[in-house]
Parts: sequence; structure tokens; C-alpha cells
Amino acid sequence: MAGDLDARLEQVAALGEPVRRALYRFVATQPEPVTRERAATAVGVPQHTAKFHLDRLVADGLLAADYARPAGRGGPGAGRPAKVYRRSDTEVDVSLPERRYDLAGRLLVKAVARGERTAGSVRDALDSIARDEGRAVGVAHRGRSRGHATVKTVIDVLQADGYEPVRDGDDVLLGNCPFHALAREETELVCGMNLAYLEGLTDGLDATLQPELDPADDRCCVRLRHPAPRRR
Repeated sequence: MAGDLDARLEQVAALGEPVRRALYRFVATQPEPVTRERAATAVGVPQHTAKFHLDRLVADGLLAADYARPAGRGGPGAGRPAKVYRRSDTEVDVSLPERRYDLAGRLLVKAVARGERTAGSVRDALDSIARDEGRAVGVAHRGRSRGHATVKTVIDVLQADGYEPVRDGDDVLLGNCPFHALAREETELVCGMNLAYLEGLTDGLDATLQPELDPADDRCCVRLRHPAPRRR
């Protein structure tokens, strides 16, 4: 599931400061973790300035810190380990409006792999995998709530996924397609995947809203429709 947009924007904004960006670039290109002294010398700033920005990058999740003795020093008299920095495993991807091409790529790769293993339809595999992925996300957000998920709960989850949901009477429209560029090139395949994902999501949430294809030029191809009341 996509991380919070505000948090990702803050991470990117942290690199807007020139010294911080220069320190990040230096650390990221080194084959081994570096000390603040080495980073400060490379960038041409005082050590206390380097420490401030490096620790801010650690707090923002862009760098990771550890302690290690300099190469070639060990045993008694080697001194205290120095704090060293390296690029973290965090990946930051920000697009406005939000896109989820990473999710689409992961689902498509799994579908191709399953199709090759089973000699079955990649399209069928993609829909099945997308539905399972959506269901897992829904279950993770459902928590301990009892009964059907409220419309607000569904909207909150869809918002976190980048769909930009809005109420339309009893229904929910999705103002943004996270797979926009892919859907324009392979509409049937990608919209089918998207529908399957949202079917799984609402199922995992135990929501009464029912996803259905309702394509339009200015929004996502799926509408979440509130079921009509049964006639007695």
C-alpha cells in the first residue's frame, strides 16, 4: 500500500536544502558508510553543520546510521566507534496526481509468472492476483471493526491509495486513476485489473459498496455503487 502523500512530500522537501542535498548525494554514491567528518570535508561544510543535516536525513528515513570503527582499527586502544551514514533502503516516489505504477508492475509480473507456471491465461491470473492484493489491503485496514465498513472508512483507504474518492450521492466516484498512462494504452486489461483490485479491497473491508466499471474521461473507470435496497 502506498505511503502517506504528505510524509513522502516532506521527505522530498528535505532534499530541497542545498547542503542537505549535497550530503545525501555524497553519502548515496559511496560504496561504504561514511563518517560525518568525511562527508563534511567532501561537501565543504563544518562538521557541526554536516551532523545537523545528516541526522535530519536519518530522521526523514533517507539515510541510515550505525556505529563502526575506522578501517584497520580494532582491539584495545582502537577508540570509540564513529557514527557512520549510508543510504537507507527507503524508496521515495512522488507523483501528482498520485500514480501506482509500482503496484501495477508487481501485479503484472506475478501474473506473467503464474501464467508461465500453469500455462493458463495471464489475464485471468492478473485479475485473480489483483483481487487477492486488494483483499489483503482491505483486511489490513479493517482491524477489529465489527460489521460492514462505513463509507468514510472506504473513502479513507481509497484516499491513501491515491484514488481521490468523492461522494456522489450514495455512491463513491474516484477522481484519479492511479494507473492512468497504462490504462490509456491497454484500457481493457488495466481497467479489468483495477476493478478486480477494488473488488478485493471492498471485500476485505467488508464494505457494502460494490465496484463496477463506469468509465469517464476525467476520472477513474470504476464507480463504487451503493446497492439499492431490496424490495419487500
